[in-house]
Amino acid sequence: MAGRRRRCVHPRQARLLPLPSPGVPSPLESNTLREVAVAESPSKKICHALSSTPSSAPGPDVWVDLLDSLLLQIIVLVSSFHDLLAFIGTCRSWRAVLSSLPPVYTFNIPPLHLRSDGCDSHPHRWYMRAKLLSDINWQLTDPAKQTSSLSCSALQDFQVYMRYLGCSYGYLIFSNLEQCLLVNVYSGATVRPPKLKFTDNRNVYHGALVAPINLSNSCLLFCSRSSIFQWKVGSDFWSEHPLGVECISQIVSFKGEIFAIDLLRRLHRIQLEPQLSLQEVAVVWDADMFLGLDSTQWLVVCGDMLLMVHLSVTIDSPCSGFSETFNVCRLDFQVEPAKWVKVDNMGDNALFVGTDGRSPTFSCLGPEKWGGKRNCIYIASPLADSNEPWGVFEVGQAVRCYNAKKYLTRVHSSRLPSLWVLPSLVYGVGQ
Repeated sequence: MAGRRRRCVHPRQARLLPLPSPGVPSPLESNTLREVAVAESPSKKICHALSSTPSSAPGPDVWVDLLDSLLLQIIVLVSSFHDLLAFIGTCRSWRAVLSSLPPVYTFNIPPLHLRSDGCDSHPHRWYMRAKLLSDINWQLTDPAKQTSSLSCSALQDFQVYMRYLGCSYGYLIFSNLEQCLLVNVYSGATVRPPKLKFTDNRNVYHGALVAPINLSNSCLLFCSRSSIFQWKVGSDFWSEHPLGVECISQIVSFKGEIFAIDLLRRLHRIQLEPQLSLQEVAVVWDADMFLGLDSTQWLVVCGDMLLMVHLSVTIDSPCSGFSETFNVCRLDFQVEPAKWVKVDNMGDNALFVGTDGRSPTFSCLGPEKWGGKRNCIYIASPLADSNEPWGVFEVGQAVRCYNAKKYLTRVHSSRLPSLWVLPSLVYGVGQ
């Protein structure tokens, strides 16, 4: 590919893509939606971007006959979602180069921050009822360009109460007993799985895609108190499998395998074939890993490492009271049994976690190139007495108890929380 030349069909200045019209998926998502053999509703989502004034366009000769090898060097410089949109919007030829990248290619860009109306007002009020889907609104903000954001709303004609179950690969997951709906956070495209007709529907608390929705091995998992329900994307039925473990708090994909962690911090490997099953992974803890009186944890994939971020509460002294510390450990698979080993410094990496374990987590290499901070944990919810839309904590640094724990909970709320997300078109590149 490095020696070929591509000619831009419509050369123009690199700029942001116009946001999709209601019901129209973005270019890289069109193939995705065609591959999903399920009925979809036309989206009524409204999504507006803050406008920017482009400068005069350079001459056509700038974009003509660029070598693929040169375009790949440009792609490496992409440091934000806005940069990615600008690259895609340059011309069809540039977009084709992105689409030809192998599936293992990843972007080191920060995720977008999603904040829903009223989602942070009462973060611990887990008992709040489900909300009309048509009333759910959210805003997407790029940490690399906070002055430009997207104001979005869900389906205006979908007059049904639904509970938030999770977010995976750019899709918000909602359910209301038998009905399920996946909503694309960026384009508003919707996917309707078949109805879920099982006796344990009422106890479903967690939903997760195990792969991008446009891949043949993608499936949607729902967890209840006693079962896991599986829907293979494109099929017309669900299957039910006994759970047999404590409440699953998070599901992640790592190096082609699917892992889940429960509320007791036990790690499980999920096998999809020949039928779905869970197997606990034997893991020991490093002697330096003291979790304190209470601990909230998240699994994060960072390059070739599977990490666990945990917020531990400790007693400093009878007088000074409690403090909290964000610590990180990595899972060492080279020993038997596997071992959680403490990581004192994340180096040139930043980690992104939400207030709800069902929301996705991310890592980003070189955050300083977009104005971020290295060796830090980015919490999706704002901190007390702060005007910032999210909180930032250094790894290993003690923080005041009320400052962080107030906005973190392991309780599964029915409402859409603040979270970090990458739009599905990022995962569509190379597919």
